[in-house]
Amino acid sequence: MSTAIVITSGKGGTGKTSLTGGVGSCLAALGHKVLCMDMDIGLRNLDLTLGLSDRALMDFTDVLTGRCPLERAVTPHPVIQGLSMLTAPVTPPREPISQSAVRDLVRQAKGFFDYILIDSPAGLGTGFQLAACAADRGIVVSTTDASALRDAQHTVSILWGRMPHIHLVVNRVQPRLLRRLHTTIDDAMDTAGLPLLGLVPEDPQVMLSANQGTPLILCASRGAAQAYLNIAKRLLGQKVPLMKLR
Repeated sequence: MSTAIVITSGKGGTGKTSLTGGVGSCLAALGHKVLCMDMDIGLRNLDLTLGLSDRALMDFTDVLTGRCPLERAVTPHPVIQGLSMLTAPVTPPREPISQSAVRDLVRQAKGFFDYILIDSPAGLGTGFQLAACAADRGIVVSTTDASALRDAQHTVSILWGRMPHIHLVVNRVQPRLLRRLHTTIDDAMDTAGLPLLGLVPEDPQVMLSANQGTPLILCASRGAAQAYLNIAKRLLGQKVPLMKLR
């Protein structure tokens, strides 16, 4: 059974795109067919995270308008077997995109892929609604700062009831800062009101790999790369202990 997962937060800068690319890469490395779908029209960055910026020739609106079939629009990764990307358009389309069209697109993708990871744009407007409308489950990404947690809580209130499973990922965690602020991951979970799917430490290698156009798992095995792998395994139903961040 194929599963579509929306990765969102409500607030920009929490690391949704890095998480989408990282977890998608790990799911593919674990033997699954994965489509990472960028829904951030006009501000797409998923291609940079996956190292596919020079390879994506078509975007998802080409499929919606019938200019090409889904099989031609997706961009397979040249190194990570089973991983593909469907990018967003650089400019908004002339005609508005309907939720029914996106649901049909995701339904098509389920015929080819085991997992569809949908990278939602920042905010809770039309782009967010389009990204979430076809998802079977959701991952809400937050950092530990108060504004991000408040936005995560608001995002949860909107998603609640639309899908049976919504989880929290706390990203860019800095243990020393947490101790100074006298906050804990439990506080983050309580504020967002979600079960915890994973912790991702602050890791400069995430930005370095994106700038180099190389998926993180191809150049690192610790830090955020290990966290992405743990999250991927939990999505598959495996029991993996939380990372111990020092």
